[in-house]
Amino acid sequence: MVNLKISTRQLKLKHQWKISRGSSSEKEYNFIELESDGTVGFGEAAHNIRYDESLESIGQFIESAVPLLKSANPMEFYNLGIEIANLSPGQQAAKAAIDIALIDWNAKKLGIPYYRMLGLNANETPITSYSIGIDTVEIMQQKIEEAKDFPILKIKLGSENDEEIMRAVRQITNKTVRVDANEGWTDKREALEKIEWLATIGVEFIEQPMPANHLDDVAWLREKSPLPLVADEDVKTAKDIPVLARAYDGINIKIMKSGGLQEAWRMIQLARSLNLKIMLGCMVESALGITAAAHLSPLVDWADLDGNLLISNDPFRGVVVQKGKIILPNATGIGIQPIE
Repeated sequence: MVNLKISTRQLKLKHQWKISRGSSSEKEYNFIELESDGTVGFGEAAHNIRYDESLESIGQFIESAVPLLKSANPMEFYNLGIEIANLSPGQQAAKAAIDIALIDWNAKKLGIPYYRMLGLNANETPITSYSIGIDTVEIMQQKIEEAKDFPILKIKLGSENDEEIMRAVRQITNKTVRVDANEGWTDKREALEKIEWLATIGVEFIEQPMPANHLDDVAWLREKSPLPLVADEDVKTAKDIPVLARAYDGINIKIMKSGGLQEAWRMIQLARSLNLKIMLGCMVESALGITAAAHLSPLVDWADLDGNLLISNDPFRGVVVQKGKIILPNATGIGIQPIE
């Protein structure tokens, strides 16, 4: 017998969060507690309007999954995960919340951290980048100063003053910089000009330079680009990956896009078979979602797991970051603790 408790929490951001599509100062998400046989698994649904998700639609999907969960054996999490994924299309963050809770519950029952279930070495976690959202040049420089302990920065571009922003970044730091355009460049020739200039100031790679589903343009761009191109909005689940190999050098996997940890694992294996580089990314999330994803991080090339570091009232403790290095919790399950 499985019991499910659904609640909502409001997460307040330390700074206004702005990317090419819009801005926000707070996020309100659904959280779940999956209880069976005296053990509780926790899950978070960090929804994104970019994928036609809302607090209401996520809550509705989770409610629709309750009858299936109540009659299920949570130890059979693989088949149960497939059934949840097939309930209805979309609403990936809701599916992720349930999947995270199932994995958390099972690892707790086994008495081990999730990364041990995967046979991974916790010492092989990568350095995470720290994201700097679009703002005035002065505030972006202030954010960079606040991120002084992080050796890698991810700069959000896709606005009218991209060059001004990047000149300001390079005025105050020579750290490794990655650029995320968030679909903000709509003309392939303009995108190429920007990338060629960014290559001259030490940018490592470009994430989602153009709108999703423009693969012919991105393939053209890749042939000429001096920097690697990484898909984000163009990829959600494993089925999206094969067609991307002709246009991108790597993909950004987010468990809130994929529908959970199990699908993210499948995506990693498929991407490796196609010689694609892998970034493990996130939405703005609490430590619950970030910690769950972090258990997969020994498998990837790059990490951008900083979503919880952008909020001021995190309701959970979990993964720790020391000078950018991801330190996995050694507790059972995904290793999070609610903050009362």
